[in-house]
Amino acid sequence: MLIDSHCHLDALEFSDEQDAIIKNALHHGVEKIIIPAVNRKSFDDVIELRKKFPNCFYALGFHPMYIHDMKDGDMDTLKTYLKIYEPVAVGEIGLDFFVTKDNKTIQEEIFVAQLKLASAFDLPVIMHVRHAIDDVLKNLRRYPVKGGIAHAFNGSMQQAEAFIEMGFKLGFGGAMTYARATHIQALAKSLPIESIVLETDAPDIPPSWLGHQGRNTPGELHQIATFFAELRGMNLTSVIETSHQNTLDALPKIVQLCTSAENLH
Repeated sequence: MLIDSHCHLDALEFSDEQDAIIKNALHHGVEKIIIPAVNRKSFDDVIELRKKFPNCFYALGFHPMYIHDMKDGDMDTLKTYLKIYEPVAVGEIGLDFFVTKDNKTIQEEIFVAQLKLASAFDLPVIMHVRHAIDDVLKNLRRYPVKGGIAHAFNGSMQQAEAFIEMGFKLGFGGAMTYARATHIQALAKSLPIESIVLETDAPDIPPSWLGHQGRNTPGELHQIATFFAELRGMNLTSVIETSHQNTLDALPKIVQLCTSAENLH
């Protein structure tokens, strides 16, 4: 079964529709969904979704595009939540120099503080790396963590290899399905299959068949996986099994949580 390694199920676009979205995802063979928080409010939202839907798992962290919302004490709150709750990763964290570089210093400070927390709690990270891959890699070399996922990867082969050497998986989704996405397709086709995880980033990054303005959902992952299998000339079953295992390797806490849930029954 497929795992959507990156989905913002708590997004406003999905308000009160989560039941239908989860059912649709299961209908299309998407068994598990990883929901990364983006700001302080979403910590509680993603934890609630996990309580409601046992096939959902969450990460906790501050997204670089939401750091203007942060208040004094928020980093201490993250530390407390990491201690009390059961995130599978620290995320979504990272750097975004596409929208602006004006707050580059503060973005890096917050990223580094979260890398240190991930290291302290022995958790992997789910990272946003838009137009900032070299800076992300530089900080990871200084503050190593237990691997994780570089989400929506669109860097060079050399940058991909640097992430892989550090124990990271690279996330591919709807962006690779567009005819003009030749660079992403080349990466998806040639990177080691063991280094790739599949994702939707729903409701964002809709695949080509929904159009750029479409609303993405986890149910699209099966068709994304089909596209990926054809791109690589692979059997779809093999792609599903491999990407499933790669996600569990990147986020091993999922296995622990599933095992402890089974032991409770």
